[in-house]
Amino acid sequence: MSDLATLLEVGGPVAALGGGAAYARAKHPAVYWSTVGLPVSTVRLLSSYGSVMEACGLTVAPSRLRTLALRAMTRREIRPVPPRRGIIRPSTTGLRVRLRLAPGQEPADVAASAERLRHAWGVHAVYVTTVKPGVVELRLVGYDVLRRVRMPRKVAGGLLKVPVALREDATPFVRDYRTIPHQLTLGATLSGKSMYLRHLIAGLAPQPVALVGIDCKRGVELAPFAPRLSALATDPEQAAELLPVLIKEMEDRYDLIKDRQGLAGAPDEEITSDIWGLPAHERPMPVVLFVDEVAELFMVATRKDEERRDEMVTQLIRLAQLGRAAGIYLEVCGQRFGAELGKGATMLRAQLTGRVCHRVNDEASAKMALGDIAPEAVAAACSIAPERPGLAVAGDTSGGWSRIRTPYLSLGDAAEICRTSAHLVPDLPALRPFRPDAPEHPVERTPPVVRPRPVTD
Repeated sequence: MSDLATLLEVGGPVAALGGGAAYARAKHPAVYWSTVGLPVSTVRLLSSYGSVMEACGLTVAPSRLRTLALRAMTRREIRPVPPRRGIIRPSTTGLRVRLRLAPGQEPADVAASAERLRHAWGVHAVYVTTVKPGVVELRLVGYDVLRRVRMPRKVAGGLLKVPVALREDATPFVRDYRTIPHQLTLGATLSGKSMYLRHLIAGLAPQPVALVGIDCKRGVELAPFAPRLSALATDPEQAAELLPVLIKEMEDRYDLIKDRQGLAGAPDEEITSDIWGLPAHERPMPVVLFVDEVAELFMVATRKDEERRDEMVTQLIRLAQLGRAAGIYLEVCGQRFGAELGKGATMLRAQLTGRVCHRVNDEASAKMALGDIAPEAVAAACSIAPERPGLAVAGDTSGGWSRIRTPYLSLGDAAEICRTSAHLVPDLPALRPFRPDAPEHPVERTPPVVRPRPVTD
């Protein structure tokens, strides 16, 4: 009986701790990592660093001076030297450690061994980034951060910068219009493309920016954000009237820049080729144009529609080519984008620097989005599962790409942000005819404290 009591006293807490750890690992991976995974992975890294580096081929022969010193002072075996390890910096999602590479090593050698390091130290993933020549940073991610997205609390923001998603290495994906002025976003139905668009609009709404929308689905995607929009076109006919106005606005801004360049006696530092070099009191408001379902602008039924289509596509290409210097940025979204849409589709795509590809219905769409910048990203985009909405592959024309996932944001919350930011809508006279009618927010009536009773005879 005493043996059974001892077994219960010892085994009960052990079983409870084991069960609690297994439950936390499955349901609350962040809690599991902070309590169990972080200490275990740190001990593994510290205890096996030298042997793991040697097994991965990341060691070099010691210098001649070190060899002579070891032979003179000790009789130990002279072993290869691994990269010098810096301080381990823990975080809520993983570990960060910097390595100083030995002479003759390059960051590609460490990146090629990332999968081996992941298995050796028991973490979810290992990512390698170059800090400066000769120094790389290993970012160890303890669990799948894209399974349940939690954005970092502190994200460096600014004008035209929107933290819209989380990368697979636990860093925020920031949409910076100053760096990447135009972007193509593709995604099939229920892939999370609309969620991505909500985050962009909700992030730009509190900023001094003019938001313009073209939504050829009768405005069902962008109409909830009408209080914050400076203009909205809900069909191709309205889009054909709105785009020339934006072209004229762009040309007027170029004239303003040209006039500023022609000022006699102006200091050299005030000479500029875009609006950001203008004085603050002369600088026009930046404009972000959202085009949802871009394929609807390409589809035609009659010859008259074909002429209108060609004119609209030409205007979009002009905005993509010249809009950056004038402070006009494009966010082109759609389910399908390919050369078969018609003349100008490939040329428009070439002007869109940023690419975000959610789950698509065919490989051709993924190739149109990512094939020309990172061919290996096409396979990653085609492998996105339907049960993971919001997951996407983001890349740019530099060739870099990564998996990202957008956190959930309800349509009501995004619309509320636009309503509270309605006073920030800039006064652009050219866009006044296209300003959408913003529905008034219904006032909630509180029920009376005393229940009324009917009057009877």
